[in-house]
Amino acid sequence: MLKNINYNKILFFDIETAPLTYDFKDLDERGQGLWERKTRFIQEREGLNAEEVYEKAGIYAEFGKVICISMGFVLQKDGETQIRLKSIAYEDEATLLQEFIDLLNSYYASPDFLFCAHNGKEFDIPFLCRRILINGKKMPNMLNISGKKPWEIKHLDTMELWKFGDFKNYTSLDLLTYVFNISTPKDDMDGSQVAKVFYEDKDLDRIIQYCEKDVVATIQLFRKYQGESLIDEEFIQIA
Repeated sequence: MLKNINYNKILFFDIETAPLTYDFKDLDERGQGLWERKTRFIQEREGLNAEEVYEKAGIYAEFGKVICISMGFVLQKDGETQIRLKSIAYEDEATLLQEFIDLLNSYYASPDFLFCAHNGKEFDIPFLCRRILINGKKMPNMLNISGKKPWEIKHLDTMELWKFGDFKNYTSLDLLTYVFNISTPKDDMDGSQVAKVFYEDKDLDRIIQYCEKDVVATIQLFRKYQGESLIDEEFIQIA
């Protein structure tokens, strides 16, 4: 699908997000009003009120925050193709984002590097960029796409690659892992449970594991697109 791709230059990643407050009632009066207006269409479509649709707050950068970023690197070691995983997760979003920015600026400053995520162009990257600005951080070059021409933006998206020009089509990572016979990343939890696990269970480790499974699934899916074999689980390591 993509010729002469250099896996050493691709940073595969996924993010997990949660609402800024777990309960709608914890928003101040202005915030509640803005949420009501922001989600009016969803309320009308689903026959719910603003409080009832607040469980979706984590997908909106204005009302949600990043709680985990997992990254995957494909490398050759001892003649074997391996996946190396690294995750950054904190309750404090500002700390998480700064560590991620420092990582990008230190190791991925070269214009040769590519980002790759599933639905990353529509969700992960815009969400990250918005939260970086909200937190008063300086945008790393790898994410600073303002004013760039489409061919200058070094972002790959496994969902976009699957569309083949069918831009009305949305295909989940879970469905594609099923189609390509890849181990599902949704065997323990799904995105709708992240807020509960974060706020009630306070189990960041479980969220990290879930996020890392999505990264591995994205890498395996990308390899399938390239007509390559899957990487054995024994060669998947946490950095």
